[in-house]
Amino acid sequence: MFGKNGLAWGTGVAGQNEQGLRKKERDGRAPAGVFEIGKIFGYNSHLPAGGDYPYHQVTEADVWSDDPRSPNYNRHIVIDPKNPPDNYTHEKMRSADFAYEWLIEVRHNSDPPVPGAGSAIFFHIRRGVNRPTTGCTTMAKENLVKLITWLRVKQHPCYALLPASEYDKKWRSWNLPSPETVHGSVSFAH
Repeated sequence: MFGKNGLAWGTGVAGQNEQGLRKKERDGRAPAGVFEIGKIFGYNSHLPAGGDYPYHQVTEADVWSDDPRSPNYNRHIVIDPKNPPDNYTHEKMRSADFAYEWLIEVRHNSDPPVPGAGSAIFFHIRRGVNRPTTGCTTMAKENLVKLITWLRVKQHPCYALLPASEYDKKWRSWNLPSPETVHGSVSFAH
């Protein structure tokens, strides 16, 4: 599942120059386009067996800045949880929420981040089969773990999220897999 309000064009490897609705902070939309995969974050001390990707174990001090006023907007930062900054909002990366046990960063609006263009976009564990998100992409835990163990830095993994009609128009020019291999399914192949 992804954005409860649908999709809007994001900023990444491809998509930022498209005409139409643009992804904005707190719009409830997932960013459409093609995006690099960033770091993996999680509650565990190490990646699942077979995982080989940049990883950071999160603690109560790890947050993601979602405040467009912050100089750290759309960035992972470490704070003092006993004395958190009160002038900017942020999302806790470790909480009692099982859905954040594993987070895979989707590098939307990252280099450099544009204030207000959307932040904190991740793959994470879904909270329910038909429960949409406010912008992230979710899946069953077992599928997320499969994805984590499939990712390899040397392969330069990217994530494409597009309506089927847009994918059909753009797959050749954006050098994506053919529609026959991706529509209606998820596959992890190098």
